[in-house]
This record gives sequence, structure tokens and C-alpha cells, in this order.
Amino acid sequence: MGSDFSPGARKGRGATLTPANRYAPTHSEAVDDGWWQEIDETRIATVVAEEKARSALSWNHSPDLPFDRSLNPYRGCEHGCIYCYARPSHAYWDMSPGLDFETRLIARTGLTERLRDELCKPGYECRPINLSGNTDCYQPIEAELGTTRELLELLLECRHPVMIVTKGSLILRDLDLLSELARYRLVKVFISLTSLDRQLKRHLEPRAASPEARLRVISTLHEAGIPVGTLISPVIPGLTDHELERLLAAAHDSGAQGANWMLLRLPLEVAPLFEDWLATHYPERASRVMSLIRQCRGGADYDSRFGHRMRGQGVFADLLAQRFNKACRRLGLAGRTPRTFNASLDTTAFRPPHVQGSLF
Repeated sequence: MGSDFSPGARKGRGATLTPANRYAPTHSEAVDDGWWQEIDETRIATVVAEEKARSALSWNHSPDLPFDRSLNPYRGCEHGCIYCYARPSHAYWDMSPGLDFETRLIARTGLTERLRDELCKPGYECRPINLSGNTDCYQPIEAELGTTRELLELLLECRHPVMIVTKGSLILRDLDLLSELARYRLVKVFISLTSLDRQLKRHLEPRAASPEARLRVISTLHEAGIPVGTLISPVIPGLTDHELERLLAAAHDSGAQGANWMLLRLPLEVAPLFEDWLATHYPERASRVMSLIRQCRGGADYDSRFGHRMRGQGVFADLLAQRFNKACRRLGLAGRTPRTFNASLDTTAFRPPHVQGSLF
């Protein structure tokens, strides 16, 4: 049974709604019938379930993405970013894209073994793997489970290139592996930045690393010789877009060598979740923010078409693109997008892990 119950703001959580997943056979709606009831606790514990992985790599044919395969150690993400485009995927496991997405997580067990098998398949063609494409591979539960580290160990063993996108400072735990991967031109890292405003970040991305911590990650990776760039994502019209140049400058000053940006995406259940979040935390800006978003999406909350979903269209979207390009040129980041930034990754040294292991 689903519910559209609105608990309001919860400490350390992003979603203010618990909408039913779109596949639920029944749907309920909470109404005030006048009866007194005890108020729910403001804190919600994180629950982690296990799922035996049946496959490892996920494949895409999107012309908008600089990779055709990705690897996701977890389903759901405790970072709780309210804008996360992956939230609707939780409906496939009969859970809500709202609070369930950030509190009821699924850890995929046996994933390294499945990846090893897939890399050994006859005819496998080596191209960079994106780690991860749907949720953050360095979210808090990785500190305990270590699945991401296991995957990096395997990729280093068989000399397979990997691209990492994260907003978690836990990535520095794996500095030894990343340094070794970088020595063989096998890794590129993009650190996601959204805002330098601490209060906004606490509401927007409650359990992700602070802006200062992410900039320190960029600096540490750069100093260790690991190619690192920044992803300014999402740019939220009327809420974070004024920080675009400052974010790029801060990333550049910390050692970022490449940059990209993406406009806020509001697919499926993300749109009502984001609107309720806006009304809860920034009611005075809510109508203007949604108006600007719709101006960039042809009057709708979202446009899923290739070529439009990442950038939008219209005067405001065009202005964002011009500002980004101008700032990148000024900072020397022009042309260093993920697609070109990853072009130097070496795919020629790959050896299927089973074959490599049998040589010693």
C-alpha cells in the first residue's frame, strides 16, 4: 500500500514526502479526521537489506552520456539529495521514491564476482566503466561494506579503466588504489558540486559531504596525481544558478582539470518531491524557481528527450550555457568535459581477470 503522507522536514533527510511508488496496486491518502494521534519521530533510521547480484554492468545507449556501461553497488542513497533523478528507480523494488529511497537501502552482494564473470565473457570490449550511474558509490554505508573498494581492486587487477562521479569524501580512503590506477591511466574522477552555501546544502543534500570537504577532496586527488574534474550538478534556476561561476572558480583553484554542468532534472516522482521540498524550506522562492524550471523545459516540469534533458532549452538555459562556457574559458577548463576528459583513459592494457590470474 502506498501513501502520499507528508511528514515535513526530517532531520538529516531530504524528502518531505513519502509518495506511493507508481507500480503499487493500491494507493492511500492521509487526511485529518480530527482524531488525535502521536506525532512521528523526527529521526528515521537507515535500514540496509541485501540483494544477491545477478548481473553487474548496466548498459545504456544515450548520446548524452560519455559512457555506455555503469556499475552500481547500491540501490537507494543515504545522501538524500532531494533532486536525485534516480529516486523513481526505487519503485521497481516496491518502495517509495521519497523517504524510502534514502532510508531503505539495498546492498548488492556478490557484485565483484559477477563483474569478474562478465569481464571474462568472450568478445567483451573494454571501454570505461562509470562507477556509479544511479546512486553514489561512496555513500555512508560504503564505509562498512567496502563493495566499491573491492570493485576498484578488481579493475586494477585486470587493468580496466573507470570513471567515478561522487560527492562523498570517503573516496579518499581509496587513495592508494586510485593512485595506482592513475599510474596506468585507468581512472578519472569527477566531484559533484551544487552549492557553497552550507545551509542550502544541509537541506538540499543532507548527508553528502560539505562543500569544503568536496573541495579538499579535489585538492587531495590532484596532489596525488589523480585526474580530477568537477560536475556542477544540478544547476537549479533561481536557487543555485547564481553560484555557477564561483563553483567553477573554487573547483579550479582546488585543482580541478575539467568541468561539466547539468540542469536540474525532475522526472516522474521527483517533480512533486522537489516542489514539496521547495514549499517546506524556501516558500518565498518556490513559485519563481518552478517558473524558471518550466521556462527551460518548454512549459513542463521535465523534458526527457536526448539532447534536451541535461541542458534544457530557451533563453534562460542558453544563458546558463554561455555563462558556463565563458567561465571555463577564463579558467582554462574549456573543452575538458567528461567525454574529452576520459579520452585519455587506456583501454589497451585490459586483460580478462581469470586469464590474468592464471598466469601467476
